[in-house]
Amino acid sequence: MDLRVDHRLDHSITVSAGAVPIATYVYRPDTPRLESPKPYLHPLRTLAGEEVSLFRPHDHVWHKGIAWSLPYVGEHNFWGGPTYVHGSFYVQKPNNGTASHRTIINADLSGFSHALDWTAQSGEPVLTEERALGFQVIDDVSWVLTFDTTMLNVSGHTLAFGSPTTKGRENAGYGGLFWRGPRSFTNGVLQSPAKTGGDDLRGTRAEWFAFRGRHDGTDAASTVLIVDDQANPHHPPQWFARTEEFACLNPAPFFSEELDLPDGASVRFRYAVVIASGDHGEAGTAALAAHGRTALA
Repeated sequence: MDLRVDHRLDHSITVSAGAVPIATYVYRPDTPRLESPKPYLHPLRTLAGEEVSLFRPHDHVWHKGIAWSLPYVGEHNFWGGPTYVHGSFYVQKPNNGTASHRTIINADLSGFSHALDWTAQSGEPVLTEERALGFQVIDDVSWVLTFDTTMLNVSGHTLAFGSPTTKGRENAGYGGLFWRGPRSFTNGVLQSPAKTGGDDLRGTRAEWFAFRGRHDGTDAASTVLIVDDQANPHHPPQWFARTEEFACLNPAPFFSEELDLPDGASVRFRYAVVIASGDHGEAGTAALAAHGRTALA
């Protein structure tokens, strides 16, 4: 199936497989400051055209499809909204940073890459980043998004990457590549290499996790699966994954352990996101993970 890329200059790219727009990457959004502006992927669709992402849900308006979102980078919040403060729960602080597009490195059918600047709410530089996205159709039911980021500390001091759990909130270790699924996926099925279940899987370690959900209107099923690269820090990660209140997947490298990045040092993360039409059962879903591993090889 042929891919086509439509580029809305200085705003977004949309990748289509045949007649279906399977992914839009908004690299220069108009996000409000309190939502920690950053690029995001939405909408995301299966090859059958079913939408498998959710944008700015009312319960967490800073959730936007798939985004590289970091709640604690030193004192800065690049997640959005209030910051968890142990003993006070969530507190709105003047610390909502911005990850902003600087320049395009490459934009063609092989993928999209660009440079970004991460700045504090006060305007000081915190990080620079080079990010690359790739898109590949695997077969007539599945395609793979690859996400590759290298972040360089330019703040002048060591930065500690963490999560609400590293700050004292139990089993809330979110942060990193975060996917928010459609409302109709609520109460769907989570699957890891070891187990199939629900919210009881949150916090467990695995190379990959999948979410198997259903769509309102069409009654169709779709699957979203994320593979963590073996070279990522803290691999295999603990996963922040939910199904009971809303659908999400997040390989969270800082779930329960902070990562210290010295000034002038860089860190790299790579992921593969497999998006497939249908519910393939336990064995079939596990087979989808092989597509993600191949994409990262």
